[in-house]
Amino acid sequence: MRFQAHTSPERQPAARGPRTSHPPSDSTAAAHSSSPMGNSKSGALSKEILEELQLNTKFSEEELCSWYQSFLKDCPSGRITQQQFQSIYAKFFPDTDPKAYAQHVFRSFDSNLDGTLDFKEYVIALHMTSAGKTNQKLEWAFSLYDVDGNGTISKNEVLEIVMAIFKMITPEDVKLLPEDENTPEKRAEKIWKYFGKNDDDKLTEKEFIEGTLANKEILRLIQFEPQKVKEKIKNA
Repeated sequence: MRFQAHTSPERQPAARGPRTSHPPSDSTAAAHSSSPMGNSKSGALSKEILEELQLNTKFSEEELCSWYQSFLKDCPSGRITQQQFQSIYAKFFPDTDPKAYAQHVFRSFDSNLDGTLDFKEYVIALHMTSAGKTNQKLEWAFSLYDVDGNGTISKNEVLEIVMAIFKMITPEDVKLLPEDENTPEKRAEKIWKYFGKNDDDKLTEKEFIEGTLANKEILRLIQFEPQKVKEKIKNA
């Protein structure tokens, strides 16, 4: 199951609108839209998309329009490829290797599987990875961990995402982790045990969300240190 659009009227915690080279990183709204992103010739962002992004990310009109202009300069076609998306993450985390994690984030938002993200998908994807409602973030997190997109999560898929997360943690920070979660294998094992699953079991979206809501330790373990991401956004 892929993450689908939400149109909740509630506004979310504010986050600074980044430049194209500095993505913010969790959200409340969703990914794909077949609507035009604006008039590419004039470089204007459509009113419909602008209002939707303002509602769902709380970025200001000025921030979004300015960011859109930068987006078009970097991506004249109006779409960003997976390679470009990975390059942005690389600039954002210069001391680590975010390539694998960025690849999974990109996959989770490429809802039509065309290998690109339009401006709306792009903004939502980057916003999703920093400031949204827990339930909505967990729906996205499930799609992130459901690597093969079959609607369930296996222990191996948990390990694959956790390994990608560890590549984004500096060696100094790894040393500060508890003994029972200071390697990808240990953390994946700890997550799987919290869900009460055997090695060959599968985890449904309902089980994933309910289990995580019931245990804050799972929420902590499945994500990449959100506070550090927010600090990077603030200082970007």
